[in-house]
Amino acid sequence: MTLSPKDASRLTRELCGMAPIVPVLVIDDAAAARPLAEALVSGGLPALEVTLRTPAALEAIRAMSEVPGGRVGAGTLITPEDVRAAKAVGAAFGVSPGATDELLAACEAEQLPLLPGAATATEAMRLLARGYDMLKFFPAEASGGAPALKAIGAPLPQIAFCPTGGISPANAGSYLALSNVLCAGGSWVAPPDLIAAGDWGGIETLARQAAQLGDVR
Repeated sequence: MTLSPKDASRLTRELCGMAPIVPVLVIDDAAAARPLAEALVSGGLPALEVTLRTPAALEAIRAMSEVPGGRVGAGTLITPEDVRAAKAVGAAFGVSPGATDELLAACEAEQLPLLPGAATATEAMRLLARGYDMLKFFPAEASGGAPALKAIGAPLPQIAFCPTGGISPANAGSYLALSNVLCAGGSWVAPPDLIAAGDWGGIETLARQAAQLGDVR
């Protein structure tokens, strides 16, 4: 049995509606994964993306998936092998910088809800034609920022986005104010220095501040 693109988008819409910011996490030490997830969830950011950019990423997803109240996904999915590995360690969803037919098919076969990346109207239309209407806008700032995403949304109002790439506290509000944006992805809520120092209280504070960005709506 496979997961239909329509159902995948319904599930990712639910995830993206949980909080205004999805932390985009690069984890070098799996031992930090659980306390990091606990701090972010306690701060009001329950949907977490762990990028598959480090050797510790898969073990980090496994540890974080056990944290009550959290929903942990795997980011930087590129290949079908990435999809299968992420599903095997308990990822609840996937995120990709772009989309290929092979990657989409693998996520559907593994029943892993995917937030596929698109940076242009053509890419968004191709995904919509397959049945995906909840997408990642990436790289957001390099692709024209909030004005570009607003322009894409005018002829494609049925598509919602999670912009990622260059999002910061300074510009997040401009994205979140758009009618076609459900949330944004950002890495600033879990800076490497605070993770290395084990400053979970500091990260929880950043998470609480990010959670309040939803007030711009």
